[in-house]
Amino acid sequence: MTYQLLYSDDEGESHWRDVAVPLSKQVFAPPAQDILVSGGEAAKSMVWLKLEAGWDEPVHPTPKRQLLICLSGRIRVTASDGEAREFGQGDCWRMEDTFGKGHHTRVISETDFDCAIVQFD
Repeated sequence: MTYQLLYSDDEGESHWRDVAVPLSKQVFAPPAQDILVSGGEAAKSMVWLKLEAGWDEPVHPTPKRQLLICLSGRIRVTASDGEAREFGQGDCWRMEDTFGKGHHTRVISETDFDCAIVQFD
């Protein structure tokens, strides 16, 4: 299991990195059998977000450390270093570029982009 991390370096340039989520077998929902589960991470809030088809935002850093989980639609996100990645249903994008040059996001599907966002701070 992986997610795509967008972060800022010391100079404020944003970059992508793939992150593998460590999983271990644990009792999670007794009496069910052990399942593969990650460690927990405290979250502050969760929001639902919709970007309408054709939405194209100006470049900006993320306002909070957060994890986006795509439910439907498709977006293209470009880091300030020029690398672009696309996200569709089931993809996860962790945003940690809270300072610096930020990123650009555009809805590339003909339908709206729907997602859930878990905010950490």
